[in-house]
Parts: sequence; structure tokens; C-alpha cells
Amino acid sequence: MQLDRRTLLAAAAGSLVGTAWAQPAPERIRLWLGAPPGSGGPTGPLREKDGVISNVAVPFLEAFVPAVPNGAAMLVAAGGGLTGISQASEAYPAARWLTDQGITAFVLTYRLPREGWHDPAPAPLQDGQRALRTVRAAADRYRLDPARVGVLGFSAGGYVLGMVAVRDETQFYAPLDAIDTQSARPNCAVLAYPVATLEAPSDRTATARAEVGDHASRESREALSVQSHVHAGCPPMFVVQAADATVNPENASLLEASCRERGVPVEAHRFETGGHGFGMGRPGTSTTAWPGLCRAWLSRQGFLR
Repeated sequence: MQLDRRTLLAAAAGSLVGTAWAQPAPERIRLWLGAPPGSGGPTGPLREKDGVISNVAVPFLEAFVPAVPNGAAMLVAAGGGLTGISQASEAYPAARWLTDQGITAFVLTYRLPREGWHDPAPAPLQDGQRALRTVRAAADRYRLDPARVGVLGFSAGGYVLGMVAVRDETQFYAPLDAIDTQSARPNCAVLAYPVATLEAPSDRTATARAEVGDHASRESREALSVQSHVHAGCPPMFVVQAADATVNPENASLLEASCRERGVPVEAHRFETGGHGFGMGRPGTSTTAWPGLCRAWLSRQGFLR
């Protein structure tokens, strides 16, 4: 089914009990002026099924602007195991929540590695890095402070933006234009039930299989794991996880431990219930507390001035 963005926005609004989506249709910003780095990829329009999109030939951002912007921005990436992107249940509700705080939200639709790209592993990471630079390059247009640009990623989206956060000095693609003179380091990172490692025993997740396949070497898996690249210069991190998640909840624990070991400020919350994919909080579980905790943390990072 071809993507109908209004349908996805309506679904996102429906997941926010007691609220309505009043945001006008977001502006779409293409990431690459020409073809994305590398070659291959799918053909035809985006596809949508049950609020999950795929067939991403042309990655892009959608800009959600608050009524009264406070100058801060967050790049948002939903999960889906790198085989689809759960915009309706994760990214769009997060964008609504962020704009309610006065933060401009940029929702990323990134390439999926196994959709025919000849060099699959770097594709979503290239998009994530380019997206952050694109947001900073648009600072004047959206009245943003380039020193207050963070990332918010869910599951596989947490993997993509987690890699962007810990490998800001890595060039995932050759610079193309003035946008690529912008910094690729976020000022903070919020990661909800992130896939942080592709190594055993988490090497059978959908994200790991999509990113490196079933027969990758230990060295390859380590090179593409978030926790392996945490260093002292990484941005402050806020990590949330449910203990009963189907995807190994130790991913978040590994990331937290790496941050603490290397002196990166980190605030981590583990909830007893909520499973995987709870988005902005699953009703009836303790995960509904996390947006409030995150809001307090963002305030301390200077994002709610």
C-alpha cells in the first residue's frame, strides 16, 4: 500500500489518549540532493502496512514546528528492526510530545539495509548523520540554536541515532556540500529500548540480522555496535528500557555501563513492565512515567528554556 501521510498522522494522534493532533502537515526535507551514497535500493513509492513504512528509496525528514519554538530541536528515528519504520506508533507521537514542550522535531525516514542497497550496513547510518547536519544547516530557517540539537531514537532507530551519537567523528560518507561542514555530534541523546549491540547473545535480533547478516565476524559485529564506540566526548544520554522486553533488555544495560566506564553522563530507567515498542508509554504499565522523567532531564540539558 502506498504511504498516506495523513493516515499515519491520524494513527499517531489516536495513540495519544485525550489529545488531538493540531499540527499542520509537516514540511518534507529531502536529505540528499541527488541519489544517496552508494547504489542500488528499491524502486517505486513508500509502502505502508499497519503504520510501518518500507521501500525507502529517497530518505527524508519531516519538520514539526511548535506554536512557540524555544530554539531546541530533536532528530527522531523510530524502530522496526531495520526492516520497516514504525512512524505511526513511535515517531509521530514523539514529535507531538516534543512540540508540546516547545522543541522542534524532525522525523527521519531512513534507508533500510536489506532493500537492495549494494553497501547495506552504512546506509541508515549515513542518513542519520546527514539528517543531523541538515537540521543544523537549517537553524536560521527554523529559528534553532545549533548548540541545542539532540536525538531521540526507538529500538532500531535508537541503534541508528546511537551510532550517530558515539561515532560523530567517523565519516560514514564523503562530504558533498556545505551541509556536511556542520557538526554530526548531537548535544544529547535519548534512546528508548535501543539496540545497542550486534554481538552475542543479541546477534539474532532483527536489527542485527538486517545490518550485518547471519554470518558476520565478531570483529564486524563489534565495529557496528553502539556500546563499543562510547568515548569521553559523547553527548549526555538518557536511556529507558522495560525489563520484560522481548529484545534483550541487556542492550540498554551494556550501553549504560559503557557510558559510566568512560565518564559519559547517563541517566537510565528500567521499568518492570511495558515490553518492547512501548513508544511514549504503554497504558497500564510503568513505562507511562518515562516522558515526564525525560522532560526533567531535557530541562537540565538546557532544552526547555
